[in-house]
Amino acid sequence: MTEIPDADIPMFPMSRPGPFELPAEYARMLEHCPVQRARLANNATVWLISRYEDVRAALTDPRVRADRSAPGFPFLNDETAHLREVQVFLGMDSPHHGSARRMYQAEFTAERSEAMRSFLQHSVDERVDHLISAGPPADVVRTLAFPIPALAVARLLGVPKSEYDQFEQIATATMVNRSESNFAALFDYMREFVDYRSRVPGSGLTSRLLQTYVRSQCVSTWDVLHTIFMIMMAGIETTAGMVSLGIATLLQHPDQLAELRADPMLMDGAVDELLRYLSVGELASVRIAGEDFTMRGVQIHAGEGIVALGAAGNRDPRAYPDPDTFDIHRNARRHLAFGHGPHKCIGWRLARLELNIIFSTVIARLPELRLAGAITDDLLDNEALVFGLYALDVTWRDGKSA
Repeated sequence: MTEIPDADIPMFPMSRPGPFELPAEYARMLEHCPVQRARLANNATVWLISRYEDVRAALTDPRVRADRSAPGFPFLNDETAHLREVQVFLGMDSPHHGSARRMYQAEFTAERSEAMRSFLQHSVDERVDHLISAGPPADVVRTLAFPIPALAVARLLGVPKSEYDQFEQIATATMVNRSESNFAALFDYMREFVDYRSRVPGSGLTSRLLQTYVRSQCVSTWDVLHTIFMIMMAGIETTAGMVSLGIATLLQHPDQLAELRADPMLMDGAVDELLRYLSVGELASVRIAGEDFTMRGVQIHAGEGIVALGAAGNRDPRAYPDPDTFDIHRNARRHLAFGHGPHKCIGWRLARLELNIIFSTVIARLPELRLAGAITDDLLDNEALVFGLYALDVTWRDGKSA
């Protein structure tokens, strides 16, 4: 283990040098310093855990807590600091976490996710129709990456069908331009939606929560509002990041793309490999030590912040040989892109289904799809907690059918 002098403690988060590369510091950590201190913008320090098995261990260790109200919890930016006062299951520990999560779990089972397939396929086909009709070039971030997961969330939550377009527009505008006014507009929309569903019950997660748990005073309407807002943000942003970067990755690997076109059954494995290779949401695994413990010979004290680096773990050569190579034939099912343990992303099944349908449809209907230009530094979104692209322009042979 290499000790780092205080003056040389790196800043965190670290920027990715390119869309398919992790910060250079991660490779050094994986090899020489798997448990390392880093400094946040507010001058607080955290412990970075990088190796695959250590990340899994940390995310299942009861001494490693998710309670955002704990003094010293390491919020990574101002955008997330307000969550200190918000009681949602994502920021709870056992036993409260389990009971709170179960209120939401019914909408995310394998059966319920699969029931979304026809809706998702129709939505993707419709958006690809619009894209083809408008002709090249097109920005897949605005035309596919944000709209499709926004529509999936709308259906999941029980937004009236008549408002799907409005919801998609507000959500996409907020994600593309993360201004305070856009966030306020989206939150106001969600508050009005929850109020509407409290008066006019319908199908979907929101109505079930209001009728089952708010009515029985298990939770407050305010708690439901904040939790579905968090589910909405996470469900849209992470999937959108994977769509834009996933399409870019496939276009950068034409031989493997050709294999996927020839054998669509390979797509399930390809989606897992894309999730492993890109790991867009690793900064969600922020924790705090609830008591003293030791990892890799490093003493971590109660009250110290921890970040379990899933992206680093997914590129750990101890877990994945030749980890920096994208390979759709790799068995990547145990990747860390959705986290691990009791706080694993509740919507992981739905996210995988969305990605499978989007990638399968796009590559089947646009066989001559290609990048319209280079992916330059100004297109990389290194500031958000979910890594992605601001834009991704693609083109194809001009035509009105595919």
